[in-house]
Amino acid sequence: MVLEFCKLQVGCMLIILYIAFIYCKERKRFRQRHKATVFDGLLALSFPAILFDGLTAYTVNHLETVDKTVNMILHLFFLLSLDFFIFWLFLYMISITTGLPKQKSKKVLLYSPFVINVIVVVVNIPSLKYYTGELSNYSMGISAYTCFVMAGIYILLSMIVFFGRWRYIERHKRVSIFTYLSALALITGYQMVHPQSLLSSICVTIIIVGAYINQENPSIAELSHYHNEMIMGFATLVENKDGSTGGHIKRTTAYVRLLAEELRRRGYYKEVLTKDYMRNLCLAAPMHDIGKISVPDVILQKPGRLTPEEFDIIKQHAESGGKIVQETFGHLGNEQYARMAYEVARFHHEKWNGKGYPEGLKRKEIPLCARIMAIADVFDAVSEKRCYKEAFPIEKCFEIIQEGSGQDFDPVLVEVFLDIREKVVQVREEMRQ
Repeated sequence: MVLEFCKLQVGCMLIILYIAFIYCKERKRFRQRHKATVFDGLLALSFPAILFDGLTAYTVNHLETVDKTVNMILHLFFLLSLDFFIFWLFLYMISITTGLPKQKSKKVLLYSPFVINVIVVVVNIPSLKYYTGELSNYSMGISAYTCFVMAGIYILLSMIVFFGRWRYIERHKRVSIFTYLSALALITGYQMVHPQSLLSSICVTIIIVGAYINQENPSIAELSHYHNEMIMGFATLVENKDGSTGGHIKRTTAYVRLLAEELRRRGYYKEVLTKDYMRNLCLAAPMHDIGKISVPDVILQKPGRLTPEEFDIIKQHAESGGKIVQETFGHLGNEQYARMAYEVARFHHEKWNGKGYPEGLKRKEIPLCARIMAIADVFDAVSEKRCYKEAFPIEKCFEIIQEGSGQDFDPVLVEVFLDIREKVVQVREEMRQ
């Protein structure tokens, strides 16, 4: 019977086909622009991995009827497809945490072990041997051992990447990633000890299903888009209280993104600046002045200098903003975003030297997101016209940031911000057109 030794692979293939169909259908339904992603590659690689697993499960149990060369070629494709899938899973883990490296040297370091493994598998495939097991026949040899070793190494590296950034990955993703990585490690380990079990397709299927349900479902992306639009609309509504038109939150968010991306590119706070952290930071940035909703319009829109009493009232917007975020967004299910929005709203007026408000935090007592927000907020405040002042010349604005290094702002962040001044000016000009 043809399906006698590959029923598992057929079942897994049907599941993957269903996931692929739903994935494509949902993207089309939500009219999401389909830019190729690492998950697309992972999904595509799952098909040959399961297909050749099923074919070799059949051929290895029918050695007397299957041509030796055909059997060898099918095993080569199976081992390579499994190698590619496990390696691509590692790339996927990097892409959803810190993002894939762009430097050529890091790419070489990343790909070299995989390339060496592929060469070893191809060169040694003729020496593959076949054994009889209690449940099924199976193949072993240098190519198979190399495949197992590479799988073990990249599964371990995937776990290191994951646990190294655990705190800064959204909670629902943590559970999903931990579950399918653990299942992958356990099943792969069992397969190594009992090679006749032929469970590779289960690993592939668990990875695809886990990633799709909790990370790649287009419905989740669409819901997230609506959530982002709601946040931006709410922040713009509040900003209009002081005579602005939404330009401040858009510009400051852009400056925050530029600074955070450059910090990550240079390797600063690399354990913190995960993709989830970056996304939450850019969503939290528009909420930094949400507390101004509690400040009287007569003070917000006053054309002249504020009195000490009026300034004390203005200062309360930081504390009020933190409370509003907690009450409004604290129960939406994304604890990481809620926490960051709270920190940005409450602490973006804290100063590096401890002379800020509302708590007088100093240095790294101030959350990183608030330290980044502080530079973007002050730069936009001095570079744009307000009801109580004219805009300063752009060079003067950068001088103000530089003068605040080690006093108002984190000196490392100031150095990086000044280094990207051309990008900052370019973004500012584009948003003024």
